[in-house]
Amino acid sequence: MTTRRQVLRGAAFTALSYGRILGANDRLQLGLIGAGGRGRSVMGQFQKTGRVDVRAVCDVYSARIDEALTRAPGAKGFADHRRLIELKEVDAVLIGTPDHWHKDVCIDAFRAGKDVYCEKPLTRLREEGPEIVRACRVHGRIGQVGTQQRSGTVYLEARERFVKSGLLGKVSHVHCIWHGGPPRPLRLEPAEKPPNLDWARYLGPVKWRDWNPPQYFNFRAFLDFGGGKLTDFGAHWIDVVHMFMGMDAPLSAVAAGGVFHTFHDGRTAPDTISALWEYPGFTVNFESFSVPRAAEYHVEFLGEGGRLWINRNRYEFHPADKGAEPVIQKFPGDITYQHVQNFIECCRSRKPPNADVYIGHRSCQAVLLANQSYIEKRRIRFDGDREEVLPLGA
Repeated sequence: MTTRRQVLRGAAFTALSYGRILGANDRLQLGLIGAGGRGRSVMGQFQKTGRVDVRAVCDVYSARIDEALTRAPGAKGFADHRRLIELKEVDAVLIGTPDHWHKDVCIDAFRAGKDVYCEKPLTRLREEGPEIVRACRVHGRIGQVGTQQRSGTVYLEARERFVKSGLLGKVSHVHCIWHGGPPRPLRLEPAEKPPNLDWARYLGPVKWRDWNPPQYFNFRAFLDFGGGKLTDFGAHWIDVVHMFMGMDAPLSAVAAGGVFHTFHDGRTAPDTISALWEYPGFTVNFESFSVPRAAEYHVEFLGEGGRLWINRNRYEFHPADKGAEPVIQKFPGDITYQHVQNFIECCRSRKPPNADVYIGHRSCQAVLLANQSYIEKRRIRFDGDREEVLPLGA
């Protein structure tokens, strides 16, 4: 029997995908949808390659459109993403919107024949992932998720040198930590909505509420708009685990936490969270917290042959043999730039990108299961082939 997983996983690039293929000398014509700080930053990485022209910019807040246009002179500005993707001159879109808009914008872009680079997490809700993957496959498009570790030289080398070679040995546990630095209060101003910000458009599929500055400027602190630290930070590290371990579906997930250490300002996403996943043969835990200390982030694989510690610019391998010297290697540069380059190459070659939407869906799925556990206060058991949560007592 063909499972849902097998259907979604197949990268079926049909004849539709050849409607607009970039030649060796062609420049990618890009549209930015969601021109906040991260969207503009990644747009800059595209421009840095020297192989991209930004042709259009879209945001619900015109001040952000204006800011992006200073970096992309001559580009068109839009308040509605549907108008941007109608442009025939645009080959691909970069999606930097809040999480609750990812599904609709991705699917609209795929249907319009655009390739898509979407910032992580791919989705806000678990059921949205298969819809995005299906649209990507049906319309034969390239879909890259912004889990940039998939293209980072530090990760690719560490996986080859210690995991695939067998030096790390059998891994029984992976420890992930991401502490973003000292806590900050949510932004409470301006009390009146800026007249050039379309609040109704911003809310989109989310239930109506009156203007609320924190829910716009600090959307990740609210579970209506995103998944908090588990999908913001945890999605990156779970994706690294999947990349290194060759497995992408947990058997179970459990999480606990709350708003313990930051300001009691109405946020609904926990500032402190600890999650534990069980995979066939190993476990993974993720910790994120808010206390006044320096930022800290890494993944550590605990194997029979030693310990592999890795972040975005360094890895350390500590062999299990007593007295053996550790192997430490540093890597300069921005791995987002490497990830963007991979996407551009795949827009040209039509090969699946390093973080194809199916890969992004499976990693996002894992952290959303942990979020479900946090909300429901129970252990979630999961059938990865059918992509279904198992009923209690099953």
